Amino acid sequence: MTVQALEKHTPMMQQYLKLKAQHPEELLFYRMGDFYELFYDDAKRASQLLDISLTKRGSSGGEPIPMAGVPYHAVEGYLAKLVQLGEPVAICEQIGDPATSKGPVERQVVRIVTPGTVSDEALLSERVDNLVAALTCDNDQFGFATLDITSGRFVLTEPTTYEQMQAELQRTQPVELLYPEDFPYPDLLSVSRGARRRPIWEFDLDTARSQLTGQFGTRDLVGFGVEDCSLGLSAAGCVLQYAKETQRTALPHIRAIVKDQQDSSVVLDAATRRNLEITQNLAGGTDNTLAEVLDQTTTPMGSRLLKRWLHQPLRDRQVLNQRLDAIGTLLDNSLYTDLSDALKPVGDIERVLARLAMRSARPRDMAKLRTALAQLPEVQTLLTELDHSAFSDHQKATTPMPELHDLLTRAVVDNPPVVIRDGGVIAPGYNAELDEWRDLSEGASRYLEELENREREQHGIDTLKVGYNQVHGFYIQISRAQSDRVPAHYIRRQTLKNAERYIIPELKEHEDKVLSSRSNALALEKRLWDELFDQLLPHLARLQQASEALSALDVLCNLAERADSLNYHRPTLTEQPGIDIEAGRHPVVEQVMTDPFIPNPITLNPERRMLIITGPNMGGKSTYMRQTALITLLSHIGAYVPAEHATIGPIDRIFTRIGASDDLASGRSTFMVEMTETANILHNATANSLVLMDEIGRGTSTYDGLSLAWASAEWLAEKIHAMTLFATHYFELTELPGQMEGLVNVHLDAMEHGDEIAFMHAVQEGAASKSYGLAVASLAGVPKPVIRRAKHKLAQLEQSGQHTANTEQSVGKITPTQLPLLPEPSELDHAIDALNPDEMTPRQALDALYALKALQQSR
Repeated sequence: MTVQALEKHTPMMQQYLKLKAQHPEELLFYRMGDFYELFYDDAKRASQLLDISLTKRGSSGGEPIPMAGVPYHAVEGYLAKLVQLGEPVAICEQIGDPATSKGPVERQVVRIVTPGTVSDEALLSERVDNLVAALTCDNDQFGFATLDITSGRFVLTEPTTYEQMQAELQRTQPVELLYPEDFPYPDLLSVSRGARRRPIWEFDLDTARSQLTGQFGTRDLVGFGVEDCSLGLSAAGCVLQYAKETQRTALPHIRAIVKDQQDSSVVLDAATRRNLEITQNLAGGTDNTLAEVLDQTTTPMGSRLLKRWLHQPLRDRQVLNQRLDAIGTLLDNSLYTDLSDALKPVGDIERVLARLAMRSARPRDMAKLRTALAQLPEVQTLLTELDHSAFSDHQKATTPMPELHDLLTRAVVDNPPVVIRDGGVIAPGYNAELDEWRDLSEGASRYLEELENREREQHGIDTLKVGYNQVHGFYIQISRAQSDRVPAHYIRRQTLKNAERYIIPELKEHEDKVLSSRSNALALEKRLWDELFDQLLPHLARLQQASEALSALDVLCNLAERADSLNYHRPTLTEQPGIDIEAGRHPVVEQVMTDPFIPNPITLNPERRMLIITGPNMGGKSTYMRQTALITLLSHIGAYVPAEHATIGPIDRIFTRIGASDDLASGRSTFMVEMTETANILHNATANSLVLMDEIGRGTSTYDGLSLAWASAEWLAEKIHAMTLFATHYFELTELPGQMEGLVNVHLDAMEHGDEIAFMHAVQEGAASKSYGLAVASLAGVPKPVIRRAKHKLAQLEQSGQHTANTEQSVGKITPTQLPLLPEPSELDHAIDALNPDEMTPRQALDALYALKALQQSR
């Protein structure tokens, strides 16, 4: 806006418009007295998003000003709603002194609240990580960085394919995603509601290096192992700059950046995370997920850590066995309950420490930190009792800090108020000067009682009262009926309907002293509060290490409790390739079922690397496949598993191709989604991968589908040698084990009795004898006449020898070699081939069209 245009507005609106021009993308919350006000387009938008009234505030520049506002004391609730909607907000506060200001009080944007950079407890989901991320790319190579500002966890990675980048976004689920203006893959941005375009210069590599070395206080980034990660560093620099821009304060809790190594974890692509329903079910909720069954953690930070473990299983057997040893020790000593109880009061100090680092911690945060520090001696005692090397790092990190606990005990009252604004936070006895000012201020009530009694008796006015309000200060109130007795030295201060209020020099002198003491006490208390931050911040790194150790202990205790309660057992991790599970169970399905869950074994190894799984729909094929993947996944986070015994060899990736749905937003059909996922598996699986393939080729014609399923199975078995569970309704595929080594048929059986069907849910060696498709259709409620007609048609097809793999039949009636991959040309096809439109007259073309139509109708 030009200077001339600004001059048309009132001074206050000029101030507002200048601030708004600096924050065009944010909703500007402009503090005016007890309200945050919004004007113009911000007011219109806020009224819709927050369901608040849209009003007008006079006019400025000749036009009425749309206005909406929220009370300052209730602002957190409104901010929480806007954060959930992905909206950024700029908070503008008065920083000038109204008493000395000429014109509008000076105001300034003190913080910017965005979904990925909030740290206020009221605005966060306590059991889910809150990440801001940035991504960039160059020649199909990607750079990706995530920052959890509530913990200081800063990670970068460099995915080398679109699929890997998609998997990282699926794993991290950033609430805010920054991307350069020229980013060429808009489909990747849909994972985050808070996708924000940023200028290209914010991803400049030199700027990023300067930002990061300045943040960490180092000359270079070699010590972090990220020196050569140019794309990852570009993304990290953008994230860090964005965090500083929104917080407008130092971020000392961000002390390092970590490179996420692909070869150190078991890779799960986006489809696998979705299909295994790790933390989110297929409908997008959290019910009936692996995390819901496992997560009984005591602290919110423990819950977040458990979910990170689940989404990033490890391949390092040493780390995994250390976790398993810890769980085993907790079970052997039966101390996981005691340790969990000791951790319960710790709460979410991870996020408390982040607010401490940004100097935005509130009084109750300090009380929570004090409570957490008080628990460290008990935690130490229990870890000493466990006496196992698996806990040595945790024991070292949770060494008690009596000096900090003593500081907070002396400094902060037992039950502090929510904010420091009105004082009452610093404990009595902490500072002698503060106690003196408080005594003077609190002594006012005794003085006023004495003054009231003295004046009443001296002048014989029984209605005389001494009072105080914020507008007029101290006063002596006398009813109008007794106003004739008022002494001459009383000075009238205020007239009420039935009373008069007065002031006397003695009371005015006391008023000045009391108000001065209160003001001085509050100013001193705020200074002492700031000094408390200065005393705690040098210990921030030590406190963060304790927080990390307490989170890990919470997860280990939780996994021990789950193992005990749910009858899980310790897996054996071996260098020998393969998976051998006895009596394995699906961890989620068994909790949902009312009937007993039927456990099943599985054996996969180089000599038995693919199982061709057949059996009826609803027979349990998908459950059997998923439970294998979930048991393998749990083994690789260092947890006990739902099986009597499990021996798990090296696993580098888990792939699943189970179920599919249309991706209408991207214009992809069910079959296209299925083939895309299949292509990803066939390109990226290795001999150490666990592959789950369910019903490949069902989305197209029988011949195409069978051909694709056959070729995919051959490729996985002969070229990749992956450990594969291949479920299918194409019974022709049961011929494969007879043609290739390392393939085995297994099936889940069912029994028919009349129109009834009973699913056995037990895995048997060999191929299924029937698919039971019509029985399942009847069970689903398909009308009986339709079932009867289907049975009749089935009999016709079986007699004619045209029975395909998607209809009920005995195994072996038709082998793949008997199925033509393309149907024979029809009479209509031959007639069309014989036509030459270029040599036909209009009349001949019309006759030919009628002839083709007649042929079509006769088919």
